[in-house]
Amino acid sequence: MSETEFVIEPGRQDIVMVRMIEAAPDVVFQVVTDPELIPRWWGPHSLGTRVDRMEVTPGGRWRFVNIDAQGGEYGFGGVYHDVVAPERLVRTWEFEGMPGEVALETVTLAAVPGGTRYVAQSVHQSVEARDAIIKGGGPKGGREAMDRLAEVLAARAT
Repeated sequence: MSETEFVIEPGRQDIVMVRMIEAAPDVVFQVVTDPELIPRWWGPHSLGTRVDRMEVTPGGRWRFVNIDAQGGEYGFGGVYHDVVAPERLVRTWEFEGMPGEVALETVTLAAVPGGTRYVAQSVHQSVEARDAIIKGGGPKGGREAMDRLAEVLAARAT
């Protein structure tokens, strides 16, 4: 299984996450835009996920809720700005626990030998906002989500 890589440079406002996935871009795009499959891979292993809204069209809204073992809920959401199947998704991304700290995330899916190169770049409003996501465990959760996504895609291939 491929490892998820992060590019987090000091003084910058962005986080870049890169993962090689053993599935074609159209299959990856289908899985990452299917509200029925999101709960199987989105977020860390320790949290469940509920999809409250997912309108994958420009101007469409999305809202996912992570749920911990004690029933605590952590909402995330935003608006899709660009959807180009199976190449790209651009959306805003906001953790409801940090209202007003909106990031712009661009996910690109590129065909490479053996599968897809998945790149997610999140640009935050400030270095401090970006660093808060890092301090809050964003990279750990991102790695776990990408591992889970790879598992869902591997199961679909068999």
